[in-house]
Amino acid sequence: MKFKNGFKLTAKASRRLPTEYFVLADIQQEGAVIGFLAGQPIREMVIDHDGLRYRFVGVAPRLPSGGFDVLALRPGEWIVQPGLIYAADPKAPASGRPADRAA
Repeated sequence: MKFKNGFKLTAKASRRLPTEYFVLADIQQEGAVIGFLAGQPIREMVIDHDGLRYRFVGVAPRLPSGGFDVLALRPGEWIVQPGLIYAADPKAPASGRPADRAA
C-alpha cells in the first residue's frame, strides 16, 4: 500500500505496528444508521476529534490470528471499532473546530 508521502508499509512492518495506529478514536457518529455489526449500529459518517469527516466504505478484513488486516486498507481509510472501515471524505466540509495536527 503506497501513501502519498511515499511511505510503503510492508507485511513485515505491519505485523510490528500496533493495530491502534490504524484505528480512529474519539469519534462522533453522524448520519443515518445503514446497518449493524456485532450489535452496533453502522453510521454513514463519523467525525474525528479534529472535525474531519469519514464515510463508511466496508468491513475490515481479519487475519487468521483474528487481528485486522491493515495491509488491506487503502490510503485515507481507517478502522472504527468494532471493525468498520471509513474513508476520509474530501468533499465533506470539516466542522468549525480547527485541526491540531503535527507536521
